[in-house]
Amino acid sequence: MKLALIGNCSYQALLDDRARVVWMCLPRFDSSFVFGSLLDESRGGRFEIEPARGDFAVTQSYLPNTNVLRSEFRSKDGTAFEIVDFAPRFKQYERYFKPTMLVRRIRPLSGEPLVRIICNPVYDYGRKIPDAYQASNHIQWLLPGHQLRLTTNVPLSYIRAERELVLEKDAYVVLTWGTPLEAPLAQTAEMFLDNTRRYWEAWVKHTALPGRFQREVIRSALALKLHQYEDTGAITAAATTSIPEHAGSGRCWDYRYCWLRDAYFTLRAMRRIGHFEEMEAFVSFLKNTAEAAQERLQPVYSIDGQAELTEIELEHLAGYRGEKPVRIGNAAYAQEQHDVYGEMIAAIAPLYLDVRFDDHAHSLPLVSRLLARIEATLESPDAGLWEVRAEPRVHSFSVLMHWVGAEVAARIADLCQDAELLARARSLSTRARALLERSFRADRGFYADAVDGKNADAALLMMINLGFLPKGHPHAEGHLRGLAKELFVRPPLLHRYRHFDGIGETHSAFTVCGFWYIEALARLGHIAEAERGFENMLLHANHVGLFSEDLDPVTGEQWGNFPQTYSHVGLINAAFAISPLPNEVGDP
Repeated sequence: MKLALIGNCSYQALLDDRARVVWMCLPRFDSSFVFGSLLDESRGGRFEIEPARGDFAVTQSYLPNTNVLRSEFRSKDGTAFEIVDFAPRFKQYERYFKPTMLVRRIRPLSGEPLVRIICNPVYDYGRKIPDAYQASNHIQWLLPGHQLRLTTNVPLSYIRAERELVLEKDAYVVLTWGTPLEAPLAQTAEMFLDNTRRYWEAWVKHTALPGRFQREVIRSALALKLHQYEDTGAITAAATTSIPEHAGSGRCWDYRYCWLRDAYFTLRAMRRIGHFEEMEAFVSFLKNTAEAAQERLQPVYSIDGQAELTEIELEHLAGYRGEKPVRIGNAAYAQEQHDVYGEMIAAIAPLYLDVRFDDHAHSLPLVSRLLARIEATLESPDAGLWEVRAEPRVHSFSVLMHWVGAEVAARIADLCQDAELLARARSLSTRARALLERSFRADRGFYADAVDGKNADAALLMMINLGFLPKGHPHAEGHLRGLAKELFVRPPLLHRYRHFDGIGETHSAFTVCGFWYIEALARLGHIAEAERGFENMLLHANHVGLFSEDLDPVTGEQWGNFPQTYSHVGLINAAFAISPLPNEVGDP
């Protein structure tokens, strides 16, 4: 999947390997696309800067340690030009300046290249084609309650007519939503580029890194950062909707939302890379979500905490490579996934256990309420981590996260000297451990997907990574090897599971499962084997170092929503397990 991500924590855009904007939702992550040719070439609109004549080879990369993308077009006759694409982000007046703005600089490198600029936005997921109005220095499209404006130093008539032009000097094309760009164009664009580049370089300098695989951790950290919607602190699962898990699967879901199951693992990655501000904002979002819910927590919320995410099929869109259906919203919000309570306790734990946070002892009732939900749901069937649409079961992963939540609650209670809460938490931890032992299949050497079940589930590699099965435990090694034997596509690629899930046969390898396996190898002391596996996984990154949700087991091609934060969180955690910082040794 040759796509690159840019953004500024206000919006996101995906560009293909010819610098075409193929996905851009405005004004926020979960809005309608204004450019969505990723899902429909004819209805998705176009924003392209292309060579008007001849064949050009294109190379694409990020400027080092930034989210600024550079695409170089070079022909056999030596004619060349570059496009630099970025979303402005930098500190200004003690706040972060992050306008809903895409800046594109087109620079001739040699000769006099002929280029064509095409900008045809759409809205309401391709159902509305806004009228364009030309002013003195910009083109404007009016949408209900909104204004989209293209400001440029290129003749507007050439853009409107999609005519070729000779690129004799630097050209600037700036697309804005809402507040337009009124300042001097070239000077402002160059200042924004310099400030944005400096911002990202400084951000990376403040990123903690493992001893090995540093460049990969940096790229994953930068991608993870772009999935945080800064207004609320929520982190989404991916930038896209409806890219299927594999061809013909029908498994096309909208991932532009915040899953609570991802929260704890994402926060562990953030803690490891040392970005406190992002962690603090995400924890605040989670706490607000939990407080608003009072009782039942659902698996997934919108980026502003909205609970209802009605799932709708958009039949008018062709779909990614013709794959249907195209969905917006996600019906998983209505499912029962009991693991969320333990994950939420673990996710908000820094409020109590990290001295950099303010004193939150007054909010212990929230921990108590979440613990009560664990007590109420410990042995209740649910849809499980993978949101299966078959008969609910008592899933082992959910019980594992109950155990994690109880263990963390015990640490909080001990620190806050709450004897009653401590006793409840320890009792729940013991009960959860006993319940998990019922899923152990001695004949196969691993813990199964459900209590009294028999199937292999890659999510249970987290029994090792979260410390339930530490190095030296009599079942740890057999559990690791047993799951791998059942689920391997080829080392280190794994299926999530192989059993029926109420939808159909699974085909792809799930990217993060490979990183979970590598992390588990490292935690059990198989460092060399883990390093080889990590290097193998890196072969499946795309041309700019990004991962999707799934990998085709035969071709290695990327499928699924993109880029997948879970995949990059898995990469970060695996890298630190292989080559930990001093304070990471022994930390599950």
